[in-house]
Amino acid sequence: MEQEKILVYDGSFNGFLTSVFTAFEEKINVVDIQRKNEIQKGLFTETQIILTQLSKAKRVWNGLSKRSNTAIKNIYFAFLSETHGIEKLLFSYIKKIVAKEESNPIELTDEMLFKINNLAAIVGKKKNQMEAFTKFQVSKDGVHFIIAEPEFDLIPLVSKHFRYHFSDRQWIIYDIKRNYGLYFNLKTVQIISLDPKAVFTNKASFKSNEHSGLSGAITLWNSYFANNSIKSLIAQRPHTYQMPKRQRDIREKREAV
Repeated sequence: MEQEKILVYDGSFNGFLTSVFTAFEEKINVVDIQRKNEIQKGLFTETQIILTQLSKAKRVWNGLSKRSNTAIKNIYFAFLSETHGIEKLLFSYIKKIVAKEESNPIELTDEMLFKINNLAAIVGKKKNQMEAFTKFQVSKDGVHFIIAEPEFDLIPLVSKHFRYHFSDRQWIIYDIKRNYGLYFNLKTVQIISLDPKAVFTNKASFKSNEHSGLSGAITLWNSYFANNSIKSLIAQRPHTYQMPKRQRDIREKREAV
């Protein structure tokens, strides 16, 4: 008899794929898959912490890619929507894909499939809008930068576009909602995570500190970046967001699908 469990992962795409691998490998009856900062335990349901393992994530990724490029793209884009409950929905979809070659495939309702495809399409549209309409500003030390707070986790998806079209300048694209961004140093793209205190505690360079809400926060960041040395802020500070190097590789591959 399959074990009923809630799988808890680190919130990264690799962590989700590792959860999928573990569920199949250990024959777990998955009640839910939840991010560690959003745990909602069931009254009588056991939880299992999933430690991200890149080798397992890669096996799931490669296996799904061989079956359907369209499906893996929709899975990836829908995951980046960060919609509540998306992990369990995507897990059901993955089971459907895997079961196609089995004698008794499970059924995925039209409503579930529509939701996944619709979320993927919306994320793709927002990605295109960010690439087309977001404009750079320039910092004191000549680094071009974009400060944004996108509805979805779009930063990994726009990397390829900006690397290709703006390869002649150093730039940063920073998501203040998720507190991470990309830094292009004319050779490679690095994922960075800045300390918000370094910005909001130094308000001497701000013309006003009375801003509030999204536009105010972005205004403060833009003012700080424009009037201070971005390079000193980066200072090779290790990235703390949940995106290890191999995940960056997987995400960049995903852009070409």
